[in-house]
Amino acid sequence: MIYQNFQDLKLSALGLGAMRLPVVDGNDAQIDVAATEEMVAYAMEKGINYYDTAWGYHNGNSETVIGKALQKYPRESFYLATKFPGYDLSNMPKVEEIFEKQLEKCGVEYFDFYLFHNVCEMNIDAYLDEQYGIYEYLMEQKRNGRIRHLGFSAHGSYDVMKRFLEAYGKDMEFCQIQLNYVDWTFQGAKEKAELLEAYHIPVWVMEPLRGGRLAKLSEEGAQKLKMLRPEEGIPAWAFRFLQTIPGVTVTLSGMSNMEQLQDNIRTYEEQKPLNEEEMEALLSVAADMQNHMLPCTACRYCVSHCPKGLDIPRLLELYNEHSFTGGGFIAPMALMAVPQEKHPSACVGCRSCEQVCPQQIKISEAMSNFAAQLKG
Repeated sequence: MIYQNFQDLKLSALGLGAMRLPVVDGNDAQIDVAATEEMVAYAMEKGINYYDTAWGYHNGNSETVIGKALQKYPRESFYLATKFPGYDLSNMPKVEEIFEKQLEKCGVEYFDFYLFHNVCEMNIDAYLDEQYGIYEYLMEQKRNGRIRHLGFSAHGSYDVMKRFLEAYGKDMEFCQIQLNYVDWTFQGAKEKAELLEAYHIPVWVMEPLRGGRLAKLSEEGAQKLKMLRPEEGIPAWAFRFLQTIPGVTVTLSGMSNMEQLQDNIRTYEEQKPLNEEEMEALLSVAADMQNHMLPCTACRYCVSHCPKGLDIPRLLELYNEHSFTGGGFIAPMALMAVPQEKHPSACVGCRSCEQVCPQQIKISEAMSNFAAQLKG
């Protein structure tokens, strides 16, 4: 196992994410406890020492199951991370209640790593609102030794991350972002990583395989990579990409079975970053995957011609994300921060925007499709 230095710790470069644990009969709320404990035992044996869970994973059961699985090992032999569930605004006044319950669920007296969960457009104002006392409470727990290291995860935009960092950056020790070779450009992960570097904050990676999308490529894409590294599996390319990016410390993978765990551990037995030719090939595969995306350049000519004043470039960006992912939570979550009258459903189909679009995008059709996808 490769290890990375973080302050005075040595963390396994591969961490076990507990959002996609094995389940019974496809029921996400019913974790297969025996299979999970077997995976944790194998991970511990092979040197994984970082375990990441959260309040809402597996319908609230992940913390309990992971905590129970780890109780078989000396407390100093692993690092446990969980998060304050700010993705649900109703939790904002409950930071003390939730934190105490998390310690109880996980069966520990302290968390090695604790995060503000999912800083995004929908919750940034609440996270920064002093009335909830979230920051003050978590800093107090850190002073008391019940949180050893404090950080945050973010699915929000660069600007949202910047706002959070301007408020709390001096006390953030790490940040977890969605980072993979598609989102390097698609979601602006490169710029987000550079922002964190400017604050001297190391990167924790989530969604290295984009929810499994990068575990299997088109025949053409796979062949392009196989020509350069015949011995390398397709999922391993995603991890080798991350081994090439400066600042990446821990990569979290939500592994659902023993086979995935074993494959990923084999990949992390050695550091094999990509050379320039390999990086170029991989990013070209990523570009090919995005070819069906609408080619909006955010010139904003359309905005001044929209009778409803819609932020069309932003809506097209979210439409591209939602279409590429095949659904997911990122676009609906971002739209929660947008007034209903500015949603894609507000488009009246007048096509005034299309008359000035340099890319000749059929914007009204995209808005209609997006609205239908969100409804469905």
